[in-house]
Amino acid sequence: MHAVTQQLIDLLSVKFLHEGPGTFLYRGECEDLGFRNLFGGQILGQSLNAAMQAAPEGFLPHSMHAYFLLPGHVNGHVDYKVEVLRKGRSFSALRVDAIQDGKIILTQNTSFQTPEAGFEHQMPMPNVQGPDGLMSQLEITRKFAEMIPETVRDKYTSDKPVESRPINPINIFSPDKRDPQKDVWFKPINDWTAQDLALHYSLLAYSSDFHLVGTALQPHGVSFASKGMQVASLDHAIWFHHKPRVDDWMLYSMQSPAASAGRGLNMGHIYHRDGQLMMSVAQEGLMRQKS
Repeated sequence: MHAVTQQLIDLLSVKFLHEGPGTFLYRGECEDLGFRNLFGGQILGQSLNAAMQAAPEGFLPHSMHAYFLLPGHVNGHVDYKVEVLRKGRSFSALRVDAIQDGKIILTQNTSFQTPEAGFEHQMPMPNVQGPDGLMSQLEITRKFAEMIPETVRDKYTSDKPVESRPINPINIFSPDKRDPQKDVWFKPINDWTAQDLALHYSLLAYSSDFHLVGTALQPHGVSFASKGMQVASLDHAIWFHHKPRVDDWMLYSMQSPAASAGRGLNMGHIYHRDGQLMMSVAQEGLMRQKS
């Protein structure tokens, strides 16, 4: 197993600290990806992992709704306070507060359900180019390494635990105007099938925050690297339609239906390569350009 894969497994596997009346406390370490603040996907993945550890036995998450309240920093750790809001026969609800330096930086509610059969339908997977032969995002980044500030160049060009291959990638340093639609293939660089199911869910929550917020920037010919741009995730919602299967390539198909008042709405669907829609995502992001 590649070292960066083990590092991600360790990152997403939050550690139990103690239990109180109806509450549980966990701790997660931090990862520096070279961004200005703590990567939101880390907080999403870790908070979901904490919720799954505290959830009643036999329940699996079907939806998660989170708000980013404050930017986190990459030094130190984040504590996750989990409160059981409801424990029913088929549905249960848990709240998680991510706390750093005594302040809540994210709060989220996760709803759990016991598995059951029912009606099924889904939107078909878009008919797009497959992952074979596409250049990876890491290869693209390394190709333009000299344009990345030296202070974060090593972070951006280092090996990654999840490989992504964008279809029709955008040049973040000189973006053209295009429709608010983006398709990216991704998968772990190592086999995750031996990991526990909570880590599979956590991996997809972590990965769902990559690429998404920039979709709303595309019609305006800017990117997060454009001069004066302030870009940040404001909230994040996930609906799990099926248990995650991370044994093959997955397609993240993203669209932005609207932007206004310095905010852009982004929506996405994650498909297994065989066409099964595993989860849907929605996120509103700050997209403010300072003069």
